[in-house]
Amino acid sequence: MKKRLIAIALSAVMLLALAACGSGGESLTFGTGGDSGTYYAYGGTLAGYVTENTDTTVTAVASNGSQTNIEDIASGAIQLGFVQSDVMSYAYQGTRLFEESVTNFSTVAALYMEQVQIVTLNPEIKTVADLEGKTVSIGASGSGVYFNALDVLGAYGLTEEDINPQYQDFATSVDSLKDGKIDAAFIVAGAPTTAVVDLASGNDIYLVSLDQEHIDALIETSPYYSAYTITSDVYGTPEDCTTVAIAAVVIAGNDVSEDAVYDFVSTIFNNKGSLGHAKEAELDLEFATSISDVPYHPGAARYFEEQGITVPTA
Repeated sequence: MKKRLIAIALSAVMLLALAACGSGGESLTFGTGGDSGTYYAYGGTLAGYVTENTDTTVTAVASNGSQTNIEDIASGAIQLGFVQSDVMSYAYQGTRLFEESVTNFSTVAALYMEQVQIVTLNPEIKTVADLEGKTVSIGASGSGVYFNALDVLGAYGLTEEDINPQYQDFATSVDSLKDGKIDAAFIVAGAPTTAVVDLASGNDIYLVSLDQEHIDALIETSPYYSAYTITSDVYGTPEDCTTVAIAAVVIAGNDVSEDAVYDFVSTIFNNKGSLGHAKEAELDLEFATSISDVPYHPGAARYFEEQGITVPTA
């Protein structure tokens, strides 16, 4: 009887081992962003869809955004991450947020545009120049949003010293606007952004536009920006907002397998319209392959090559 029980136990162990081997695939952790931003919601949607439809398991986790995701990929804590296109350029070049060049990551795909949204409840703040002397949230200190804010202010001849800067994340910025603690906030994320939608649900909000002359000057000095219009129907604002945007990009560690990244990118682009998030409407092969300053991961390059598009690889 004892021998029979041992045999049964050994058989069970062997079956579990075979099942584990047969499950195949790779397990990836996907760094997104704060839970009031687009990275978090969209990243969770993508992770769930890829997990359900491939042998690759992707687990989305909240994070502090672009810089943290790059640092966590570099340390091996995560394997995938959402980043702003400008921040990944800083990392690769070793500038601004990064004292040294970080190159152990690759581009997977650019997925959508992130707009620089200057949000206020004060209808008298009509231009960036009107922010002078005001209390303004410019993102967490050292964040991508922080540098976007400095870029936009700088285009208008303003510096951090010309405003009363507050270093707040999206959710805190919205709470501060509601409480009258700040006059305006820089929020850089795909519109509609959850935090701004929340603010607009109980308040008349306004988005501060940039004029074409200053947009052109900004793009000339910082070519990772593009002109963008947020239409009035997005948040129910009185008029359209002209601003600039950067690309939201998924990156992967260089040591992630080619097959796992191929699973991720092919599943997303082959199932546009079925993913379950509004941002999938912006999925576009030409845009996805538009990143030029950080090489693409071999798994992504393989998929894009199948679509007739050659991208640079390391």
